Amino acid sequence: MKLKITRNAAKQLAPIIEQEEDKELKLRVYITHAHGDHAHYGLALDKPTEEDVVISTDKEIDVIVKKDEPLLDGVVIDYLFLPQEGFVITNPSKGNTGDH
Repeated sequence: MKLKITRNAAKQLAPIIEQEEDKELKLRVYITHAHGDHAHYGLALDKPTEEDVVISTDKEIDVIVKKDEPLLDGVVIDYLFLPQEGFVITNPSKGNTGDH
């Protein structure tokens, strides 16, 4: 499984994760809704289970994803300031380049 966190997203996520008292919590990317060949994604702090895999990123943030979920393979977590400030999660490898 591949996953990328952009520099902007890492700058926003690192302080959130560092402030958390429970150091076992990691960032989880999950599917909120899937239809057709793409999905909509969410973020949460969570602990991995036996159904998950933990991916270490080059931004020193470990991310939990559900094993064997093809729509999570290739996810990109970004943080945009315009047109609306916030996290944007896409999967370009699956043709999902943003919400519609």
